[in-house]
Amino acid sequence: MKAVPAGAHEWVSFDDPKEERTWLVDVTFLESAWQCIYGRGCQGVLTELAPELEQGCCSYGAHFTGEEDARRVEAAAAELTDEQWQFRAVSLQRGGPLRGGKGRQVTTRLVDGACIFLNRPGHPGGAGCALHKAALEAGAPPLRLKPDVCWQLPLRRDEHVGPDGHLTTTIGEWRRQHWGRGGGDFAWWCTESADAFTGHEPVYKTMRDELVAMMGDEVYELVSGYLDARLRFGKGRRDAGMPVRVPHPAVRRGRRSP
Repeated sequence: MKAVPAGAHEWVSFDDPKEERTWLVDVTFLESAWQCIYGRGCQGVLTELAPELEQGCCSYGAHFTGEEDARRVEAAAAELTDEQWQFRAVSLQRGGPLRGGKGRQVTTRLVDGACIFLNRPGHPGGAGCALHKAALEAGAPPLRLKPDVCWQLPLRRDEHVGPDGHLTTTIGEWRRQHWGRGGGDFAWWCTESADAFTGHEPVYKTMRDELVAMMGDEVYELVSGYLDARLRFGKGRRDAGMPVRVPHPAVRRGRRSP
């Protein structure tokens, strides 16, 4: 196989079966073995490596996609117990877990340098997102309780309307540049480190619930069927009529955390 450019990804595009829309999907990331390693090697997104804080990507709070997203999280927060949520009393004292509104971006509040929903190391219920833990305890997908940006990460959905009005929806990975200017200051970002590409199943299978929520059942079945076929017949076999798989750039570099 010829040399692959350093940051190369494979993409596939196809027309939506029901509406005037083109889907553009990052095959390289969806086929990868990426997995969240929160609490198991995640270095956090501060300007210095800080795995001991166990903040993951929760250091700056969550920005909401709209009123429905914010109201859903507020309703979920109202059901949390003190055992599930370390800062429940703080939320009550401050008038709720969210801040902003009236023309300002609505976000989760920050407590001691991180999201108010983040239980810290030493909490009896364990460190991590209180909403995530509550969902798992209830046997529900975490996406039902968490802010949209939190359950989607590191997946990213982006939409572009062309001059002719045609809609193109992109499903790919969330990179540090998508955080704005501050993303360049992160000492570490998970999709850039080989440490996080250690799963036993591809992303399109491990994040099925999230992908279905982002693209719908029918489109997901089209994507997963295509990727299943690539895995069955396309493992380097040009004679099978399938493209040769391009590993994720983080895996090709083999860059690991200090």
